[in-house]
Amino acid sequence: MLHSRTIGALPIINRLIQRCGLREILSRHLPAEDGRNRIETSNAILLLVRNILISREPLYGVGQWAAGFVPELLQLREDQLKSLNDDRVGRALDRLFDANFPDLVMDITRNVIHEFKLDLSELHNDSTTIRFFGDYDAFEQPQKRRGKTTVAMRHGHSKDHRPDLKQLLYILTVTDDGGVPIYFTTDDGDRSDDVTHVPTWDLLHQLTGRPDFLYIADCKLASSENLGHIDREGGRFITILPKNRSEPRAMIKTLLESPDSLRWVLLYEVEDEDGVLRQQFQTLREEQVTADGYRLLWIHSLSKSVSDDASRMKAIRKTFDDLSQLRDRLQSPRSRMRDRQRVAGEVEKIMERRGTGNLVAVEILQQEEVKLKQTTPGRRTEDTQFIREVKLRFDLTWQVDAEQLERARRCDGVFPLITNDRSLTAEEVLRAYKRQPIIEKRFSQFKSDFHVAPVYLKEVSRIESLLCVYFIALLLQTLLERELRRTMASREIESLPLYPEARDCRRPTARRVIDAMESISRHRLVTDDGMHQDLYTDPTPLQLQLIKLFGSDAANYGRKS
Repeated sequence: MLHSRTIGALPIINRLIQRCGLREILSRHLPAEDGRNRIETSNAILLLVRNILISREPLYGVGQWAAGFVPELLQLREDQLKSLNDDRVGRALDRLFDANFPDLVMDITRNVIHEFKLDLSELHNDSTTIRFFGDYDAFEQPQKRRGKTTVAMRHGHSKDHRPDLKQLLYILTVTDDGGVPIYFTTDDGDRSDDVTHVPTWDLLHQLTGRPDFLYIADCKLASSENLGHIDREGGRFITILPKNRSEPRAMIKTLLESPDSLRWVLLYEVEDEDGVLRQQFQTLREEQVTADGYRLLWIHSLSKSVSDDASRMKAIRKTFDDLSQLRDRLQSPRSRMRDRQRVAGEVEKIMERRGTGNLVAVEILQQEEVKLKQTTPGRRTEDTQFIREVKLRFDLTWQVDAEQLERARRCDGVFPLITNDRSLTAEEVLRAYKRQPIIEKRFSQFKSDFHVAPVYLKEVSRIESLLCVYFIALLLQTLLERELRRTMASREIESLPLYPEARDCRRPTARRVIDAMESISRHRLVTDDGMHQDLYTDPTPLQLQLIKLFGSDAANYGRKS
């Protein structure tokens, strides 16, 4: 009989798992094994990690998925595959919940920092929400589970624009050095971001062993409590100042009333390969200081200016569409809007929803519709008397207020950055903040590549454990990309033919690598007397190149766990 099993990218992933010391760290932090378990919890957790990276099968399909791979590469024996079902995976998540998540994550991160020589001088923090289909009424309040308190699943500000669904808050910190995730935590679904920064910064302080790393986050960091805590502890920060602060309001007033009084100087420009200007950044000649005494840098971005204007015009077009629909309702013979105040209220709702109240001028036109009605029923005669009924009907006309539109454009592209680091130049501060989208890329991978949301598990403790598993998977994926790109740079390899039709890929992703290695398999020929012979797929030139770039032995690839 011939048994074919996939090898794929498992040896590459296993090498990263080994370098991170994940199996040893998990075994150290997990509760003592139950003698009845046929599969160690650490192996079950790492099996989930591999599944997320390679295939993203649902929990109930992990056993069937694992049966298609060489079991030794999954740290399993052939007879253990039968014990791999959703119940075993669920119990592994229960045991992971019993571990101390902060200590576990810190232990993993310390080992990764040492092994991969990560630069922790600049750290980026942000949060996202993980949404859930279902009521989860029992978990709207924190629950006690085996001596630990779970987070609360509640309605809150949905960053996925699904306020109808309950959620958890997922907080992530990554390095500037490759965007490697180094810490995560979860919090209640209705928790505001601004109260999470102090405990996060304190943990990062403990992790790095030094306070002077550059901490970069969005405007929720810019509260007096957060910034004051970091500054007093000797930390450094860069963030954007919220619009509701007095300084942005004063700048908006200046931009609207006397824009010529501001003196801007060029920071730097970005051109494309054809020499066309794509980006330009300017700052005010003289720096300002916030009320708290921190540096305030006003930045003007050419691309943001274009983007702001495009967003405004889009909002105006949507306002016109909404007003057209309202006008159709008013013109309908069955319209019930006969009161001018009600019509004005509907117009105001549209303006408020689209944010175009001072940009679109709307005029409500009123007409009288006169109708004669018989005072008595029956056929009309010479003696029939009528009463005069007057009904009001309304119409709308609208147009863009050109003067207000021009005034609004004066504020386009301008945003305020604040920092307590006085050694950095304005350009260095801006470039550091411009690296913040690296964490958005991680969230994109988290939700699109890994399909982490929505979550269907019924037990909140297992959900928290699964989010920890996703963090480990995201860590491995990032390290895979970082190591490959660094090796390519050191060997002066500009690109790899990873795209369809062998097109060049300058920044290979883990997904491309995993897909490229998928065809490598082991074929085991078993004779009637129980003897077997293993035959291995010959790697393609691209696969052979990838194997060598990851530092593996091509001759033994997939032949040992």
